[in-house]
Amino acid sequence: MSFRAATHLCHLSTLSTLSTLPLRRSAFAAFASPRLLPLRQFHSTPPNMTVHNIATKADFDEAIKANKIVILDAFATWCGPCKAIAPLVAKLSNEERFQDVYFAKIDVDELPELSQELGITAMPTFMGFKNGEPAGKVMGANPPAIEKLVVDLQE
Repeated sequence: MSFRAATHLCHLSTLSTLSTLPLRRSAFAAFASPRLLPLRQFHSTPPNMTVHNIATKADFDEAIKANKIVILDAFATWCGPCKAIAPLVAKLSNEERFQDVYFAKIDVDELPELSQELGITAMPTFMGFKNGEPAGKVMGANPPAIEKLVVDLQE
């Protein structure tokens, strides 16, 4: 008899033994009972994700013209550091002190012409624009440098 067959027989005998045991209410079932659980209502607010996805060159041009300060995250879907830094950018965009900053992102694979025009050579690259003009650049997933870029643009 093979090991696999012996293991299968062992499991079957265990199951048949368990089926002959008297049914008992498990400890978990007692806690899962609706009458025993205290009523707790959680009100979660949806995240205020204000990192805007730029889909076209026209969207980019409009964002630069319409907003005094713009932080642009140039990312790629296959880029590990881009994925790792994305939650930080979302967190920064939700902070009250940065409420006047427009956070945007572009996928360099979707907008290669814009990426080339902006001189993006590495991902992630964060570019700051003030009054429609480039005002700073951070290459790589460097949280302190990204936050410094945002703070400096506000001054």
